[in-house]
Amino acid sequence: MPRPTGRVLTLLELLQSGGTRTVAELADRLGVEGRTVRRYVHQLIDLDVPVESVRGRYGGYRLAPGYRLPPLMFSDDEALAVLLGLVAGRRAGLTTTEYTASETASAKIRRVLPKHIARRLDTLLEALAFTDQPGAFDTPDTGVLLTIADAVRHRRPVSLRYTDRDGQRSERTLHAYGIVAHSGRWYVTGKDARIGEDRTFRLDRIADARTLPGSFEAPVGPGPTQRVLSAMATAEYRHEVTLRIHGTVEQIRARLPASVASLEEHQPVAGEDRATERWLRVELRAERLDWLPPVLASLDRPFVIERPDELRDLVTALADRLASYARQASTVTSSRA
Repeated sequence: MPRPTGRVLTLLELLQSGGTRTVAELADRLGVEGRTVRRYVHQLIDLDVPVESVRGRYGGYRLAPGYRLPPLMFSDDEALAVLLGLVAGRRAGLTTTEYTASETASAKIRRVLPKHIARRLDTLLEALAFTDQPGAFDTPDTGVLLTIADAVRHRRPVSLRYTDRDGQRSERTLHAYGIVAHSGRWYVTGKDARIGEDRTFRLDRIADARTLPGSFEAPVGPGPTQRVLSAMATAEYRHEVTLRIHGTVEQIRARLPASVASLEEHQPVAGEDRATERWLRVELRAERLDWLPPVLASLDRPFVIERPDELRDLVTALADRLASYARQASTVTSSRA
């Protein structure tokens, strides 16, 4: 049976989660009677924890608004979730601060944990491995990220100082729809007020952001995630590629996701299974073409290259190399025999 001190700390954790808790609810969660709950509340008050009593039909107890409790208390599951979140975020390039900030945050959490929990978590982190190396991504400024997030929530225009991939700097006024994390980077998507068109910006390329007076209506249609993926698939690059591939949507998307290519899906005729293989039109843009032939080969589906001719030459060259390697392997095996 938990000791009274343990129940008092549990009561504090329940109140920290926010809102007003009725005496009946607290008594049920703590496994005690109502008068015992009241005694525990008085013990917290004696410790200078500002617990307020709320009268009325839905009354009970709550913490004073704006009060920040000094102790940082985690259960085993909570501590594991926080530390793994820091590790995973750093590995995925989704931290918004420098590497050292993530390290110092982890160290602070470890310092306030009981020793037996800290040892178990350290053991887990030492045994944990990843299949890839951490990405060397640029991270957005925390102030920029929070400013844009506030603009998204309150539907307020935001002024940006942006540097594009060519190093060109510009001032933009954006009606931001949402923030999206994708492949280790942060993006904001919205309408560029000057040109009246949707645009997507990398947050690490935004030097400054400030909210402006006014408001705007949220758009209907695709959400921020789909808008970012579509923007990536249709971005201006050196090569425009058009293919026809015979297969299912799932087979094609396994190698050419929505962030890479747009797929023209034909509505199946009456009685036709959506998973039926058929010719689908695929369009994408790329700065380089050398990565595409291996992707098309891995699809193992019939395809037709409509443009550009350069891609057709690269695919032919890859096929010739593979055939040459296959013949060479056969020759080596025969000579050893």
